[in-house]
Amino acid sequence: MTATTRPRQSWAGLWNISFGFFGIQIGFALQNANMSRIFQSLGTSLDDLPALWVAAPLTGLLVQPVIGHLSDRTWLGRLGRRRPYFLAGAILAAIALLLMPESPGLLMAALLLWLLDASLNVSMEPFRAFVGDMLDKDQHAAGYAVQTAFIGAGAVFGSIFPWLLEQLGVANVAAGGGIPDTVRFAFWFGGGALFLAVLWTVVTTREYSPAEMAGFHGEADAEDQAQVTRTLAARRLTGSGVWIAAGAIVVAGVAAFGLEKEVYLLGGLLIAYGLASILAILRARGGKPVDMLGHIVGDFGGMPVLMKRLAVAQFFSWSALFIMWINTTPIVAGAFYGAPDARSPLYQEGANWVDVLFATYNGIAAVAALTLLPLLAKRIGQARTHIVGLLCGAAGFASFFFVTDPEWLLASEIGIGIAWASILAMPYAILASSLPQRKLGIYMGLFNVFVVVPQLLVATVMGSITKHLFPTQPIWTLAFAAGALLLAALAMTRVEAVR
Repeated sequence: MTATTRPRQSWAGLWNISFGFFGIQIGFALQNANMSRIFQSLGTSLDDLPALWVAAPLTGLLVQPVIGHLSDRTWLGRLGRRRPYFLAGAILAAIALLLMPESPGLLMAALLLWLLDASLNVSMEPFRAFVGDMLDKDQHAAGYAVQTAFIGAGAVFGSIFPWLLEQLGVANVAAGGGIPDTVRFAFWFGGGALFLAVLWTVVTTREYSPAEMAGFHGEADAEDQAQVTRTLAARRLTGSGVWIAAGAIVVAGVAAFGLEKEVYLLGGLLIAYGLASILAILRARGGKPVDMLGHIVGDFGGMPVLMKRLAVAQFFSWSALFIMWINTTPIVAGAFYGAPDARSPLYQEGANWVDVLFATYNGIAAVAALTLLPLLAKRIGQARTHIVGLLCGAAGFASFFFVTDPEWLLASEIGIGIAWASILAMPYAILASSLPQRKLGIYMGLFNVFVVVPQLLVATVMGSITKHLFPTQPIWTLAFAAGALLLAALAMTRVEAVR
């Protein structure tokens, strides 16, 4: 069969394909900026926050590969392949956002956080594959750039909305404690905005049928189950044992070295994957049909070489990002405002300035995604464009050591914003242009592993490093962040450039 090409999408088409991500990112921004505040308002202690927040990486790790696998195999007629998941996730996330500010206690808030994060992941994961479904290779960079622009715009809007409400006179402190009206109204508005934005994409787009997708690739997309079975059956159980042993070592290391208790989760995940791979291998050797677990285990172990190389860069990139998100407030308040004590008014002033810095890099990312990245990708290729973006981010982090006036940190955020745009766009554009279409959903979901694992490591191991090496100077964590982006750029030199 001769492959045909997809029709080129206009800018309006690119807008419609990714506009739903604007709403999804509003939901993520409200969650990231306010959940600790909600938990503390309901009575939790600062030390217990990491355990409550573990819902975010854990749900992403578990939900995205499953949704990717399912969406690859879904076709609901006019509703399509990916759009049923957009819509279902958006409805559940909107419900969670509406109910969250009304939580009567900590347990309800924690359960709603799990629902919210899982629902956002159900909507988000298929959006990554959706761009690859709808666009030919020559538009992948532009498609993911537009998606990144909406991510940046949604993050800015969701982050500053409670502050905007306060400027309009909405109470920022609840009488007698509890969740203030600024947060309450922001969550309600965010739930409506999320649902309407996703609904826009659902209504204004039409997915290509399985027959049309087969025509685009010149072959049927039916997966060779026998080949998957043979691949799993050929794998050695000793490899599964290595995963289990690694998890056991991590668990033992928590007690031996006094690491944060959340590191137990990482060890448990390693052990769980090892056990899952044993089960999948034994099923394949027994001649049983390959189920979802077998596909996930087989596809993770059988990732294409290009994806493995991209995964290394992704791991270091997101390590740097999580270092930034966790440490920027104490860094700015302590090093630039001279106020390490959170009870100090100057500390609160520094924390407010961090909100401005974060809004700045997200705004820069939105602009860079629509202007700089597509231009560079066309001229030097997607892989080299990503290297440039990562180096800009490393320079931005390094500049914190040379700036003395906190206002000049706005210049630092330019480099960080360019890196953020590139991290959100270029790896996915490269993957979409290189992976087999019938596995695009599952591979995009598995790629999320290299976003989640760095989060778990940074939130646990990095905290222990900071306590032991520079407990009163957290600015040195940004040296690790700059170094991580340099390592990511080095890893990208092994990824073949895509023009």
